[in-house]
Amino acid sequence: MSFLTIAFAVLFYAATVLLVVGLARRIVLYWKTPAPLKIPTTPAPVTQGGVVLRMFREVVFFESLFKSTKWTWLFGWLFHMALFAVLFRHLRYFTESEWIMSAVAFVSPLFKYLAFAMIIGLIGLWARRLFVDRVRYISAPSDHLMLLLLLLIGVSGAMTTFVAHTDVVAVKAFFRGLMTFSFSDMPNLPTDPFIVVHLLLVALLMIIFPISKLLHAPGVFFSPTRNQVDNPREQRHVADWARRLEQ
Repeated sequence: MSFLTIAFAVLFYAATVLLVVGLARRIVLYWKTPAPLKIPTTPAPVTQGGVVLRMFREVVFFESLFKSTKWTWLFGWLFHMALFAVLFRHLRYFTESEWIMSAVAFVSPLFKYLAFAMIIGLIGLWARRLFVDRVRYISAPSDHLMLLLLLLIGVSGAMTTFVAHTDVVAVKAFFRGLMTFSFSDMPNLPTDPFIVVHLLLVALLMIIFPISKLLHAPGVFFSPTRNQVDNPREQRHVADWARRLEQ
């Protein structure tokens, strides 16, 4: 086993632990954060079923962003949907399930080109931070670095598909070996520059994800402006800590 393979194996184990533990810690923190006020953004649903439907529209269609600014919605939705498609294609590296492999093989001829849609969406979001005055004013260096990181991941990944084809069989065997702790059968990781850079950047993203603004992914489900029912007259809203004080 080469030094590069060992180094990346250790790196991805560490990155996975940091991602899972950090993300779990953040979700627990969100879960325990009290919501003392009834503050759903109106017009809001008056039933729990309506809240579920609203969250679905928010997560899948970015409804509130569409109502706010169409250009930001266009680039943001394009990036997220293309990212979802690209991640779906990546399932082939982590599973041997026949039906998943069949589904990935069926959509791959189309989905592989969505890497360009992902890149275009990121460029549009970055241009917004650079050229829109009110957005540039509130943009921190970390915002630009995060977009740069995502953009480099997208570009390097596209390079492995359209410019310098990497040994996908060896890459899959590497990650399957990591998942099953089968180090004796693990092949050496390909040394193509694009795949090495791509995997290095992905590991970096996994490490910083729990401390970045990308936490809006799980955080949207805990937003009281989105997940509350608009029934302040019908049902008094009392936070858990306030209810304990009343007792």
